[in-house]
Amino acid sequence: MTSQEAPFAKLIRVPRSIWALGFVSMFMDISSEMIHALLPIYLVTVLGTSALEVGIIEGVAEATASITKLFSGALSDWLGKRKLLAAIGYGLAAFTKPIFPLATGVNWLITARFIDRVGKGIRGAPRDALVADISPVELRGASFGLRQSLDTIGAFIGPLLAIALMWLLANDIKAVFWFAVVPAFLSMFLIIFGVDEPERSVASSPIRFPLQKSEIRRLGSPYWFVIAIATAFTLARFSEAFLILRAQSAGLAIALVPAVLVVMNIFYALAAYPAGVLSDNGDRTKILMIGLLLLVAADLVLALVPGLVGVTVGVILWGLHMGLSQGLFAALVADTSPTELRGTAFGVFNLVTGVALLAASVIAGELWDTAGPEATFTAGAAFAIIALIGLVLGRGRLSADH
Repeated sequence: MTSQEAPFAKLIRVPRSIWALGFVSMFMDISSEMIHALLPIYLVTVLGTSALEVGIIEGVAEATASITKLFSGALSDWLGKRKLLAAIGYGLAAFTKPIFPLATGVNWLITARFIDRVGKGIRGAPRDALVADISPVELRGASFGLRQSLDTIGAFIGPLLAIALMWLLANDIKAVFWFAVVPAFLSMFLIIFGVDEPERSVASSPIRFPLQKSEIRRLGSPYWFVIAIATAFTLARFSEAFLILRAQSAGLAIALVPAVLVVMNIFYALAAYPAGVLSDNGDRTKILMIGLLLLVAADLVLALVPGLVGVTVGVILWGLHMGLSQGLFAALVADTSPTELRGTAFGVFNLVTGVALLAASVIAGELWDTAGPEATFTAGAAFAIIALIGLVLGRGRLSADH
């Protein structure tokens, strides 16, 4: 096979378990996004929370997931049981979903969101390390891109179902939350019965627990450069809850608000797999630079172009930048970390970027409440430009490594 192998040929060669992991992610995202598409509006319009409180709730939820990923990733390295930990995480998320329709107040919703994100944290790093373990090196970008594309297909099917059900059920948000329970359990069953974990040699398992200074030092400077760029990048891409609030502020009807996530995730899904294939054929940093430029453009359009036209264009650009970045960051983490420390590497990556997401969401909420949506998205563009400058200046480290 040549390095310029056609995308379709690579698609056929992607291992079966990668496909299964992609569908696991897809079903869980259908469930999660049916809830997530409606939750910010439910919190603000029904329960009376502020945009700042939404930012804090979303940021804390995602940061909780990221902290959990650090420990689950390290455990997956130490125990050599990546599938087991991933299955536990998906199972916890599935059993949490019924809390959303049963919740009687904001505290219950916050608790459910918190537990759901713990499940995400438990599964995230072991699952990503499992993708890296299963996929051949020459198909790494394609494998991460395929899993991300299937994941994102779920992320736009979920809001589409939410829109349809809101129409059919006369805007009964709690009833929609009940429908979200079904795909969550399908996801749990699929990872248990549809994914095979490769055997690990004794030599590839660390003798000591990975979260020790001597082990962390083995993650070299190219890996830490990926972490630095991803952190700056994350500060620029705060929670998608603010895309939903931006659409509402531009006059989009509440029943149609989930369409924001539908549009974003369609373009995310369309871009993720081709971006992964292109990154296998060349320099991943070139694709990542384009992703950052798209994020700058998305933030500026959302800040400066009025009305639903501006929101639509901004959301499309936002989806494209996600497709050209998220799978690539995962591939870069796998590229720059030792095989036996991949779970730890993904855990550290997710912890650091999760803290950045918490900061970004709180800053975005504060700017929104005090200065309006324009200030929120302008600040995002500024952080994206900083990340782009850092990537341009330091890309030689990654190009040499990859």
